[in-house]
Amino acid sequence: MSKLSQLKPNSLWQLFEKICSIPHPSKHEQAISLWIQSWAKELGLSVKEDAVGNLFIKKPATQGMEDRKGVILQAHMDMVPQKNNDTEHDFLTDPIRPYIVTESDGDWVTAEGTTLGADNGVGLASALAVLASDDIAHGPLEVLVTIDEEAGMSGAFGLEAGWLDGDILINTDSEQEGEVYMGCAGGIDGSATFTLDFDDVPADSQAFNLSISGLKGGHSGVDIHTGRANANKLLIRFLLDASNDFDIRLTEFNGGSLRNAIPREANASFVVATSQVTSLKAALALYLSTIKANLSAIETDIDMLLISPEDFEQCWSKATQSNILRGLNACPNGVIRMSDDIEGIVESSLNLGVIHTRGKKLNALVLIRSLHDDGSLETQRTVQSVFELAGAKIAFSGAYPGWKPNTDSAIMKIVSKTYQDLFDKVPAVMVIHAGLECGLFKTAYPHWDMVSIGPTIKFPHSPDEKIEIATVAQYWQLLVAVLAKVPTK
Repeated sequence: MSKLSQLKPNSLWQLFEKICSIPHPSKHEQAISLWIQSWAKELGLSVKEDAVGNLFIKKPATQGMEDRKGVILQAHMDMVPQKNNDTEHDFLTDPIRPYIVTESDGDWVTAEGTTLGADNGVGLASALAVLASDDIAHGPLEVLVTIDEEAGMSGAFGLEAGWLDGDILINTDSEQEGEVYMGCAGGIDGSATFTLDFDDVPADSQAFNLSISGLKGGHSGVDIHTGRANANKLLIRFLLDASNDFDIRLTEFNGGSLRNAIPREANASFVVATSQVTSLKAALALYLSTIKANLSAIETDIDMLLISPEDFEQCWSKATQSNILRGLNACPNGVIRMSDDIEGIVESSLNLGVIHTRGKKLNALVLIRSLHDDGSLETQRTVQSVFELAGAKIAFSGAYPGWKPNTDSAIMKIVSKTYQDLFDKVPAVMVIHAGLECGLFKTAYPHWDMVSIGPTIKFPHSPDEKIEIATVAQYWQLLVAVLAKVPTK
């Protein structure tokens, strides 16, 4: 038995370790789905799959609790696939390798060079552990496991009425012990496309590839206020300054990998006049020392590497280069506005998550989040204006609604009171600046009373992701106690 399997509660951690062993990045959930279905059938539970791939598992009430309101435990089966640049890992075939680490603030579980998938693998494991248990009191119980939460929420979008009978939904996808969530931000994706015009590479030029790496990255919602740097923005800033001082001509730019993860790495290829190479290298060294000094409190491992690849035959035209660099530099990024209603909560934000060059096109992907529709619309209009002024075409898609807080929620009050009884402290009732699926569920099930709880997970969507072991036990204790206190119908 591994050390992970020996943690308490055993059943939850054993199931999480099994989940880690099965590849399940977003858009590739078939293996984990088949395992969940087989596992549920072995327990004699009813399990169904809808047209989009969501799973529904039902378990009868324990004896004496048949008259309680039905509860749905909800988790998503996919994970964000992010790895360090020096880590060899194929998320489609390789298992996640979790391990325990002791730090100054406690014991944690993290993974070797990749995202851990505690978001939302631990929540999924907790729901399955309740299904597997013979000694947890609960009323009529259902488990909803959605697909593709991290890359488009197509599972939540595709959820249809009639599959579930319960009245209360407990979402397991929040990431801070001691906080009870009753609302979340909505979001929308933006895609800006530049058409590239090319010139022949000027004579007496030398080719280079410049990369930036070592940044922490993180979740573009819950980490957006932490000051973690965006690799795309840092590299663009240098290239824009350099294009004003030197005769450089870009040939390619690529950065980031997911629109909902703060970019950790980016790289650009360009040529520069041979006579200016020494001065360019000096400018790069100065820039690196500057950003290291300015960001040292948060970004401790920034590195920039300049190498000489094979020569290029063509480069971007001056007009193309100017439009792209100025447009990307002007694009907002990070916190746009803090909430006036909830202290310490981000109202609106934007993440310039992915930039990639493909043939004669350069595409930039942004993710806008906001607690309010008007905040989202205002940010969209700003982004649209910036990119259209720079000559790009901009389109928005994949909008999903926020989860409007219900201060009269009965299940929220039960969770809060139960938490206080268990741990002798009042939990913080919060709204999270991230996209939970709860807002979408209201379309098919408008009557649901919903709440979200979870253990403490730090830096999801990055290889720094870790989950605090002690808080998993607290989360489990709370979940079990709440199930026992669900009121009668």
